[in-house]
Amino acid sequence: MYSGSSDGEGHEPSAAPRRLPPASSMLWVRNLRRFIGSGAGLGSESLMELETKRILLDIFNEKQQKSAEAGTIPSFYKRKPKEGSISLRVQRLAKFRFLKKQTDLLLNADDLDAMWVCLRENCVVDDGTGAEKMNYEDFCHIASVCTEQIGPKCRRFFSPSNFMKFEKDESGRIAILPFYLYVMRTVSLTQARIDMSELDEDSDGFLQPHEMENYIKGLIPNLAQLRDMPAAFEQTYCRIAAHKFFFFCDPHKRGKACIKKVLLSNCLQELMELHQESEEEVTDTEQAENWFSLTSAQRICDMFLALDKDMNGTLSKQELREYADGTLTDIFIERVFDDHIRRGKSGAGNAREMDFESYLDFVLALENKDTPEGLTYLFRCLDLQGRGFLTTADIHTLFRDVHQKWIEGGNYELCIEDVRDEIWDMVKPVNPLKITLADLLACKQGGTVASMLIDVRGFWAHDNRENLLQEEEEPEEEG
Repeated sequence: MYSGSSDGEGHEPSAAPRRLPPASSMLWVRNLRRFIGSGAGLGSESLMELETKRILLDIFNEKQQKSAEAGTIPSFYKRKPKEGSISLRVQRLAKFRFLKKQTDLLLNADDLDAMWVCLRENCVVDDGTGAEKMNYEDFCHIASVCTEQIGPKCRRFFSPSNFMKFEKDESGRIAILPFYLYVMRTVSLTQARIDMSELDEDSDGFLQPHEMENYIKGLIPNLAQLRDMPAAFEQTYCRIAAHKFFFFCDPHKRGKACIKKVLLSNCLQELMELHQESEEEVTDTEQAENWFSLTSAQRICDMFLALDKDMNGTLSKQELREYADGTLTDIFIERVFDDHIRRGKSGAGNAREMDFESYLDFVLALENKDTPEGLTYLFRCLDLQGRGFLTTADIHTLFRDVHQKWIEGGNYELCIEDVRDEIWDMVKPVNPLKITLADLLACKQGGTVASMLIDVRGFWAHDNRENLLQEEEEPEEEG
């Protein structure tokens, strides 16, 4: 049976093999592709991955929608690397290399002297004024000469945009002295920024009080007027000097000052004025007015020690009333303690006293009444109700104490309402019923108004302003 079937007996010869249709035309292939495309025919891992992508996309779209509706909240906290960690070491190494590279690109004193020689040798003297000037062709030629003598690091100062920054005469020439002073100031500010960045321990672009004090301490040997400072007074001086930077550059009392803001502030320029070599170039008045002078720092320190009768290192209200020969009003002293002095930890009624840091704020505010920072300090004291504005009743209450001291000093009788109306005329507030801090800043007489309301001597100066102005003009005419 098996042998017969194997021989193929009784069967027709085998036919030629049939051709299979292309896969794309087969119905079951098309259905399978459609099935897989929908995701229904995928394996468990593929389905899980696809589902994960869909969930993450939904979460992302939901967050995007919420952010668009509520507004974007910027990142305000970044965890600092731990001490001794690799990330901190890498950060410090990168910072060191970057600052060293920036230092190498700076012009030194010899380079600046060479640039000044090049400027003078290649400029033109104006026949009318005698000023040394250069046109743009001279400017480009001097750039080439300086590059050959000094190196490519001076090339950035000779850009067309820098030339256009300076005032030009009818011939299109600029004076060489303003340009040279611009180069010197740029180099000085860049060097100051490098020095401050080196002291910025956490590299966040801000200096803390002890870092600012270290920066000032490093400057003392290079400042001609501070070289003879007693070693025992150095720490106190740095503390006094650094406090002015924080008064103006850290108005919100966060305990750190932005390096960029410090560089652009008038405080740094005032500190650098102490570079003047000859003491004859600086008058006693200028030394007293410069907060950073040794004379001023010693005066501030001596004044605090003289007021501190019980020698406990702080000032009570009674002791502070003797400031400026007792010309400040009692209500102002009360408001200073209410708004700017923190209560003692013990909570006792007599525990709240003014420490040296608060005293420096107090002195800075009184000596800089016309600045936004000083006026902001004083306005908080004038705002008796803490409402952000002053009314006629507030002005009447504040000036009442000034009026009392005025009469006790043997002066003529005056009407408080007239003074109130005069203050309103000086300020010209936007809202005629109240005076805001913005009104005081806008009128440019905010410091005078504040003096009239807190200090009888300030009101006397305003009342006699014409006589005082005449006395100032007479010596000038005689000279």
